[in-house]
Formats: sequence, C-alpha cells, structure tokens
Amino acid sequence: MSLMKKLSLTLSRLIIIILLSISYSYSSENIIKGNAIIVDGDTIKIKGQQIRFGGIDAPESYYRGKKQTCIEDSKNVFCGQISKEKLIEKIGNNFLICNIEINKDKYKRLVGECFIKEESLSFFMVRNGYAFDWPRYSNGKFAKAEEYAKKNKLGFWNMKFEYPWMWRAKVRENK
Repeated sequence: MSLMKKLSLTLSRLIIIILLSISYSYSSENIIKGNAIIVDGDTIKIKGQQIRFGGIDAPESYYRGKKQTCIEDSKNVFCGQISKEKLIEKIGNNFLICNIEINKDKYKRLVGECFIKEESLSFFMVRNGYAFDWPRYSNGKFAKAEEYAKKNKLGFWNMKFEYPWMWRAKVRENK
C-alpha cells in the first residue's frame, strides 16, 4: 500500500473517531428525563440519579451538620430550606428534562441544567434570588439573571446572606 493511501486511511479513521465522539457528547445519553425529588435548592434526583445544577449555587439546607441561615427583618431564617422550598414549589409534579454535562463534579454527582418545558430551573432560581451565579463554574452564564434579582431585591437579595461557597468554606475551616 502506498504512503498516500496509508495516510488517507489513517486520516479517515481519525475523522470518524472525532465525529463519533462529538455525536456522543450531544446524544440522548446525556439527557435524563422524569419527575424529580428535590434534595436542595440546586440539587435534584431523577430515577435515583443525583443531578447538581451547574453554574449556580444555592444556600445549604444541611452541610456537615449545619444549616445555612440568612437574616431577614433582624431574624435568622434557614435560607437553605427557603431555597429548597422554592424549587419544590416551582417543579411541582412537572416532568423535567436535564441536559447532563460529560464531567461529574468532585463529589461524583452528575452536573447539568434542568428544564420544565423550555424554562431553565437554574435561570429561574437565580433570577428570583433563591440561588446565585457561581462565577467559578458558570463563566457568567447566570450573571444577568443575578443582577436582575439583586436590582429588584428578590429572594435573598432582600436579606443579609453569605454566598453559599463562602459559607461552606467557613464551616470547613471551623471543623
């Protein structure tokens, strides 16, 4: 076989491998559908699989034995529980479609964005002030939604709070 034919065959194989891997990353294998059990303001379970909403962070309803609190009208409130309840209320009995990212998070959870019809739950939670754009993971995807909530003093923007990632860091430091 000539060198040109060998190179052509090798190149053809490489192109096929690349196309297959691209099509896999967008295949239905990366979609999970069903009714959800709400774990937290940014985490759900569908068919036994835990899915963490990528790019956002909600206050913790329970983390290392502690519940995250915010201050509303000079009173401590469990903002993690409030966030969870808002997500429960929003989802109701609706059927969800979740686009799952290829990589899992450091806790081996699936990471994705979930939708009711065509509405992103992540966008909803951030825009209404019950979760935050997490710049470390979002590339600013939800920054405008957060700005809207902040400007209109929605959800936690009407309270004194700590960003969940900062609160978790303090909890880890104090253990």
